[in-house]
Amino acid sequence: MNEPRLKHVQCLDSRGLHRMAYWEWGDEANARVLVCVHGMARQGRDFDTLAQAMLPHYRVVCPDVVGRGQSDRLADPMGYVLPTYVADMVTLLARLDTESVDWVGTSMGGLIGLGLAALPGSPVRRLVLNDVGPAIEAAAIARIGTYLGQRMSFASFEEADGFLKSISASFGVRDPEQWLALTRPMLKQVGDTWALHYDPQIAVPFRAVKPEQVAAGEAVLWRSYDALRIPTLLLRGADSDLLSHETAIAMTQRGPKARLHEFAGVGHAPMFVDPQQIDVVREFLLSP
Repeated sequence: MNEPRLKHVQCLDSRGLHRMAYWEWGDEANARVLVCVHGMARQGRDFDTLAQAMLPHYRVVCPDVVGRGQSDRLADPMGYVLPTYVADMVTLLARLDTESVDWVGTSMGGLIGLGLAALPGSPVRRLVLNDVGPAIEAAAIARIGTYLGQRMSFASFEEADGFLKSISASFGVRDPEQWLALTRPMLKQVGDTWALHYDPQIAVPFRAVKPEQVAAGEAVLWRSYDALRIPTLLLRGADSDLLSHETAIAMTQRGPKARLHEFAGVGHAPMFVDPQQIDVVREFLLSP
């Protein structure tokens, strides 16, 4: 198996500078770049299988969003919000020195891509939104809130792995080797115990959001979506509790009028270890 190169880029925040890590696959001279960005409490190695499948065509870049994986943690936890993440990606794209990119974003990574793609003069050429849209279901927010940011330690890797399985069953990943590949980067050893590989403080702004702010944020996201004029693919786990079927249909009828593909037997969110899921993304990105 090919292995990615771990690199870092310095980004600006309200307290100074932080380093964002990113995993780079393929020829550094390849001007055709695919950026893949993970969900709320995940990290860039989620895309290993997809990245290897796209190597014949792209240089693939998979950042660890700040506070996750190999990236720094923020001094001010209120910085763990979309504007920070979008700004970090602008810095990353400058480092990559490319005029345009294609974007695959899972959940939060999709919202980051949406925010970036809606900016005037955006370099995003094609956009894949994986199980996320401008309207996020309250049930999913409540579910995520039951575990996000809890300070947990586990006596063994197996115990930590069991916890991740309990909160990630909706991924629909049933092959033990595929699951293990997704799990290893999510955990770090701390002395004799194991912990989740993200800053628990990422939950601080998540928990501080009030209902009126949710409504205002949804309105902003819809305006961003309606402003898109690029080819957009919307993926949805047929059992998703985060992206409703009704919202997905609305996204095919307004803005960029996304092409919708739903995957049976999957909830939130498809993880691109299944060949069918990869084929759908590949066909969209490489189509004329």
